[in-house]
Amino acid sequence: MPPRRRSLTREERALWERVVATTAALQGGGAGPSGAPPPRPVKAATPSTPPQPQPAAPRSLPPTAAVDLSPDPHAGLRARVPRMDRGRYEKLRRGRLEPEARLDLHGMTAERAHAALTRFILSAHAEGLRLVLVITGKGRDGAEHVIAPHRHGILRHSLPHWLSAPPLAGRVLDLAPAHRKHGGGGAYYVYLRRQR
Repeated sequence: MPPRRRSLTREERALWERVVATTAALQGGGAGPSGAPPPRPVKAATPSTPPQPQPAAPRSLPPTAAVDLSPDPHAGLRARVPRMDRGRYEKLRRGRLEPEARLDLHGMTAERAHAALTRFILSAHAEGLRLVLVITGKGRDGAEHVIAPHRHGILRHSLPHWLSAPPLAGRVLDLAPAHRKHGGGGAYYVYLRRQR
C-alpha cells in the first residue's frame, strides 16, 4: 500500500518556493531551456521522521590562541646521550658546575627573547665562556577557554629550536635542564663549543 500523501503547509510551500527560486537563478534566471519557468511541485511526500535539529557549528579558537601539536623538545633531553664529556656532564647534571654567565628571559615576548638569546650566546662564545645558564621560566597556564591542545611556556619550548638553528647552532655543543639550585625546570645549561 503506497504511503499517504498530504498537501504542503504554508511554511513548507514558502520554503520550497525559495529553494526553487534559488535553483532557477543558478540555471539562468528562472527560465528552462524552452524559456518556460521550471515546474513547481504541488505535493510532497510526508517525511517518515521529523526533521532533526542540526548540531551547532564547532566553536572556533579565539584569534590569539595558539595551537602547538609539535612534540615537546624537552621530553628527550634527560634521556639522550650528551655531546659533551661524560664526566663534565655528570657534574653539570648534579649542579656541581657554576655557570659563567646567565640570561633571564622572564617576561619577554618570544621575539625579544630570541633576539636577547642570540646576542647573549654570540657574546659569551666570543669571550671564550663554556657554560652559561638561560632562564626561561616554566610558563604560565593558557586561557581556560582554549578547547584544543595548547603548549604552555613558549620560551621554554622554543629554546632548543633557537639554539639548534643558525647562527647559534655552530656555537652550542649541548643543552641540559638546570639543577634545582640553578632554577630547575625553568632554566637550562647551555654548554658552548670552544673557539676555533
